[in-house]
Amino acid sequence: MLNNMTTDCEEGEGSPNNQGDRNPKESSPFINSTATSDVEKSQQYDGKNMALFEEEMDTSPMVSSLLSSLASYSNLPTGSKEHEEAENNEEGARPSKKPIQAPQLGTLMGVYLPCIQNIFGVILFLRMTWMVGIGGVLGSFIIVFMCCSTTMLTAISMSAIATNGVVPAGGSYYMISRSLGPEFGGAVGICFYLGTTFAGAMYILGCIEILLIYIVPQAAIFKIEGLEGLEAEVALLNNMRVYGTIVLSFMALVVFVGVRYVNKLALVFLACVILSILAVYAGVIKTAIDSPVFPVCLLGNRTLVSKGYDVCAKVVEIDNDTVTTKLWRSFCDSEYLNATCDEYFINNDVTEIQGIPGVTSGILAENLFGNYLEKGVIVEKRGLASQVEPDSSATNTNRFVLADITSFFTLLVGIYFPSVTGIMAGSNRSGDLRDAQKSIPIGTIAAITTTSIVYMSCVVLFGACIEGVVLRDKFGEGVNGNLVIGTLAWPSPWVIVIGSFFSTCGAGLQSLTGAPRLLQAISRDGIIPFLRVFGHGKANGEPTWALLLTAGICEIGIIIASLDAVAPILSMFFLMCYMFVNLACALQTLLRTPNWRPRFKFYHWALSFLGMSLCLSLMFICSWYYAIVAMGIATCIYKYIEFCGAEKEWGDGIRGISLSAARFALMRIEEGPPHTKNWRPQILVLVSMDGEQNVEQPRLLSLTNQMKAGKGLTIVGTSIQGKFLDNYTEAQRADQSLRKLMETEKVKGFSQVVISSNLRDGTSHLIQVGGLGGLKHNTVMVSWPRNWKQPEYHQQFKNFIEVVRETTVASLALLVPKNICSYPSNGERFTEGHIDVWWIVHDGGMLMLLPFLLRQHKVWRKCKMRIFTVAQMDDNSIQMKNDVITFLYHLRIDAEVEVVELYDSDISAYTYEKTLVMEQRSQILKQMHLTKNEMEREIQSITDSSRGSIRRKKTSAPRSQPSIEEGGRMTEQPEEEVQLIHSKNTSSPASPTSLTAPAGGGATWTDSKGVDKGKNMDGGKDLFSMKPEWEHLNQTDVRRMHTALRLNEVITKKSKEAKLILLNMPGPPKNRVGEENYMEFLEVLTEGLNRVLLVRGGGREVITIYS
Repeated sequence: MLNNMTTDCEEGEGSPNNQGDRNPKESSPFINSTATSDVEKSQQYDGKNMALFEEEMDTSPMVSSLLSSLASYSNLPTGSKEHEEAENNEEGARPSKKPIQAPQLGTLMGVYLPCIQNIFGVILFLRMTWMVGIGGVLGSFIIVFMCCSTTMLTAISMSAIATNGVVPAGGSYYMISRSLGPEFGGAVGICFYLGTTFAGAMYILGCIEILLIYIVPQAAIFKIEGLEGLEAEVALLNNMRVYGTIVLSFMALVVFVGVRYVNKLALVFLACVILSILAVYAGVIKTAIDSPVFPVCLLGNRTLVSKGYDVCAKVVEIDNDTVTTKLWRSFCDSEYLNATCDEYFINNDVTEIQGIPGVTSGILAENLFGNYLEKGVIVEKRGLASQVEPDSSATNTNRFVLADITSFFTLLVGIYFPSVTGIMAGSNRSGDLRDAQKSIPIGTIAAITTTSIVYMSCVVLFGACIEGVVLRDKFGEGVNGNLVIGTLAWPSPWVIVIGSFFSTCGAGLQSLTGAPRLLQAISRDGIIPFLRVFGHGKANGEPTWALLLTAGICEIGIIIASLDAVAPILSMFFLMCYMFVNLACALQTLLRTPNWRPRFKFYHWALSFLGMSLCLSLMFICSWYYAIVAMGIATCIYKYIEFCGAEKEWGDGIRGISLSAARFALMRIEEGPPHTKNWRPQILVLVSMDGEQNVEQPRLLSLTNQMKAGKGLTIVGTSIQGKFLDNYTEAQRADQSLRKLMETEKVKGFSQVVISSNLRDGTSHLIQVGGLGGLKHNTVMVSWPRNWKQPEYHQQFKNFIEVVRETTVASLALLVPKNICSYPSNGERFTEGHIDVWWIVHDGGMLMLLPFLLRQHKVWRKCKMRIFTVAQMDDNSIQMKNDVITFLYHLRIDAEVEVVELYDSDISAYTYEKTLVMEQRSQILKQMHLTKNEMEREIQSITDSSRGSIRRKKTSAPRSQPSIEEGGRMTEQPEEEVQLIHSKNTSSPASPTSLTAPAGGGATWTDSKGVDKGKNMDGGKDLFSMKPEWEHLNQTDVRRMHTALRLNEVITKKSKEAKLILLNMPGPPKNRVGEENYMEFLEVLTEGLNRVLLVRGGGREVITIYS
């Protein structure tokens, strides 16, 4: 049943077709195949006596089928073994394919020895003795202990992660990415790759240093003989660059031709390392019995270069004649005894000391403490007298052993740390192990323990056996150009020289083999788009392009050319990698995720945090500027993956910590409502969907983005009518549509789709249950219902009024944008204009806060804010204006202020007519549930009475001169009468007191020029006396209509050209009677205005003058 089973390795690193964007989730052997036909399924389940579970069998495997699939589950890494097999198959292709052999490597061969080979390296042979001489036994022991403790703690964390399931190829990258997520995994994976690449450069430089200084110095292209100071240093570095490039090219060619050669030579290289170390210990034992003869010549207390003398004396007696030596000629202008010589040479005697006094000599006390040197300072022996003229400057310095670099404690840490890296070698080979979850912890910890003991013992033994001036002689210039550690080895220094040369070559080849495969694993994961090209290679999977990039980066290290300068660089990258391994273990332990069940039990989050702290400390101890650069590179990669990388869901710990942090924050928010200073609109946007599940009002989200600027909570909700079981797929489609639109409009928030038996209940559910805990919406945004006057939209405005009521009861602020289609998109810009606020009643400051938030967005940034407030008869307009200006000053809001005086006036005839038509419309809407014939009769009776009213108006009001032309077939076409009564009032409220009838028979309100209905008191009284039906109108409705008309008149006059008008929204009617009238009042209030945002406060202060 699991015919289509894939593994983590196959998706992440091994699948040649995977480009990282096919499936964002991790593949698993527990996922069913969809390719099995129904016939096969029916045959498979026949006779299984499992009829009760037939439905589950279609989507879930039988336990027996699952176990059989897992038994044949192979997890060989995409590593050197597969490449070697592929190459062998190319050489001799066979028609029948051999089955893949099960991995048989145990702890010793699979983990312990590879870790030993990777940990022991160039630093032990080339820099360990120098580090002991410069830092002293105590200082060096502290450095070794710190570094080894760091790797041991990292190994404990790594063991816990490696035993928490199968770890495919990719090693540390796989562990970190699957534990901390693709962002951290990619960033640290690249750092680990760069560290491995620079390690290859370091090994090659070490190989060239051994070759040119200790084996064949005559092979130098740039001759060093006779050069001093900077010139000699430049010549040496140029030699390193030339030979390093040649060796790098040769090694890259070997890796390209086939890694099988590297794998076959691995045991040879390992044998060289082990033999070299055994030779050192044998030499230490030999010094206790019989010290080797390695004399060192001193002039005063200064160490002389051995090639500058033949005999350690100024003069010698030959046949009773005093003859000057080569040393004399080095410091004097002639070979005669009366020659002029260097003052220091004259004042000090030449002495010869033993370079290897032996472990029983007591030299340990002299080497106990450090002796840090400046660059160019002569290496001197402690405790030996020397006569130096106070004012004399040092001459002939090239005759003495000089310090080539300025040394200090942190430099030693950076140079030494690469010698403890390589602890990931076992986890990288997890697919080849017989029992990876047992072998990786035991083998890695045993290897670190072994190497730590060797390093610590070497520090003590070097300090106890070798003279201090020899230890500080980095290149062995005082001991005939021998490798210093080689002088201690038995039976010959050449054992160490040859062994270290081959071990460095092998380590360089291993780095050039491993680094491209690590880059290939990252590329095939697809998390870093621009690296995908490096996931391709030869037909057998060999990472050709990755190898080319690796060689190019490695050449950068070769150009640097100094082993001491390259070592701290790779220390940074390895330390960062180890730091995140510890962090991953600590997070998984503290979060207690259900999947965290490592077989290795000897771990603790405190140990992981200690290891992480040590790594971070060592990074800045080694080199603070390198540390900042490395962290900067990792941060850039992290942000790049976050914004441009493929989305992956690996069940990582960062998601777990996000959930824990979110829960903690939600619990904190629950403690109480936010302070007024912290209040911001947390908006629930209610949208409606069309038949294809697309949002009908996308500009609502544009306005939300302009108001929120990505801050705070935004929930975009919609409701779908139906049953959950029947409409779940439709709801998912609607949710996808909402998410897509939110992404397009750059609205950061959440989408929520509710399925309900009717839309009204669905909207109510969204308002009630939106949000979580204390993170709930405090503001609802809903669009003004379009065409609400049409009979088919009757329920729409009913739902709208219910939303207004519910937000009022729930103490939620309400925002109702009218004419939402005319609102600007996020790409538009207003270069000028005003945002007008009509502050009629105090709503807690919402009207002040919203324009301020809008003006933070680039769409509204150049609009100026104006505040209008209305003064009544008893108000002092001047004082009101001053008070508003003072209030705005304390609120730190810049706005123009204007007080509009709205005096009491008699109610005009137009107001009564508007109220009458409104109530007639209400009567019609109440009849919507009647039958069609009953509805027609009801409409006819209403229109007849309306005609009689208009005729009386025509004969009784000569000043206004209203006229109406009746349509010819009004009684025969009730639909047109419905249109007559429901037609939108398109007139301006300034002076429309006449009715005109267009040719279609539908009457509309129009302006009559020269008539002032607001001030015509006598005319109003006459009209009132001549219209008895006005007496039966609800006087409350008349007063409200009067207020709406008057306000609309002044708003239109003052804010007609405003880009946006914000206006207090009146409260809804308390009972169900008069809901249509409420909508009519709002319609009249906003008539003739383009963009209006009706605002209703939530009953609390949202803005404060206090800091």
